[in-house]
Amino acid sequence: MTGLGLDDLFRELRYHKWTLWLFGRRDAPKLYAATLQWNTCTDVLIIRSEERATAYRTLRFPNADPFRPTVVAWQYGADALWALRAVLTIGAPGRADAPRQVLVPAPDAQVPLELGWPVTIRPTGLVQDPTPKTVW
Repeated sequence: MTGLGLDDLFRELRYHKWTLWLFGRRDAPKLYAATLQWNTCTDVLIIRSEERATAYRTLRFPNADPFRPTVVAWQYGADALWALRAVLTIGAPGRADAPRQVLVPAPDAQVPLELGWPVTIRPTGLVQDPTPKTVW
């Protein structure tokens, strides 16, 4: 994926049917997030700014909030482009290269409670392009 920019990688998220989330006001979002649900876990990407993002895989438990995990199997923090690249390349659950660790989530692997629940949820795989352009 070398050479791909942030907008290209957002298109890649849509292609792989990730769900996109917006926290904060639609006209002034506080952060963007994306999730991909598997049978046993959820891959999550939280983008706070172009320079600050976190990606992780959390286990799925009943009533668990993927944006406030208690345990993660993998996590990565970097700028938005590198975090997005990382989460798109981790092994699918059940594959030999899938993460199998049990880790305490990093502080950035949490959406602050004061942001509440996202105001916009955009399922992917739609005919039209629902992805917001990344303007920081």
